[in-house]
Amino acid sequence: MSAGYRPETDAVAEWTWLGRVPYRPVLELQEQIRNEILEGRRPETLLLLEHSDVITLGRHADPAHVLLPVPALRARGIDVCRTSRGGDVTFHGPGQLVGYPIFRLRQGVRAHMQTMAASIVEWLASIGLAAEWRESTPGVWVGLDKICAFGVHVRHRIATHGFALNLATDLDGFSTIIPCGLLSAGVTSLVRQIGKAPPPEVVARSLIALFEKNFGVQLVEARVPGCNCTAPVARIMEAS
Repeated sequence: MSAGYRPETDAVAEWTWLGRVPYRPVLELQEQIRNEILEGRRPETLLLLEHSDVITLGRHADPAHVLLPVPALRARGIDVCRTSRGGDVTFHGPGQLVGYPIFRLRQGVRAHMQTMAASIVEWLASIGLAAEWRESTPGVWVGLDKICAFGVHVRHRIATHGFALNLATDLDGFSTIIPCGLLSAGVTSLVRQIGKAPPPEVVARSLIALFEKNFGVQLVEARVPGCNCTAPVARIMEAS
């Protein structure tokens, strides 16, 4: 699989590690960043983080793929949220690295997802785990099990949402849904495959060089207080 982006010169983008944060405020943060990019007030931005336990339903998700009623899920500490990304139903939780590259599309949406996937596949290969992107069932797979899910939303050719890589994720969370609506597919994690996983922040930092190479950008770390998104970030920090 080849990366989808081939810019002639590297663009400068920012990246930041948000830590473990709830899902809903990050939706607002992504939209604010996209608007600021559109207005020319900030560079493209890669957000890297973990989410608290949440089930998200994409634009075309079948509610029947959530197997427990919302009150029962919330009693277990799992939020449920409709979202603008493509795809069906998935689960996010601690131990899962989530990345939101809020980038302009150089090519199409599929190329954008393939470029994210190329970075994930290369990183997994670097630690000795063979995985592959599958076009027919978008995701990075290890055998019959998905280890990294993808979903994006595009407006004015700027993408939001991104990928979710299972590192030390509690896979029991996926038992409350039919992941991505695929009845015959499984879900796996790095811990299940090789018995251990680095912390999400360590993996996030190790992915930066691969994202730079595959997306053709120069990524500069930006700390949260200077990100021009004061109100949403303040709410994220208050809620986490």
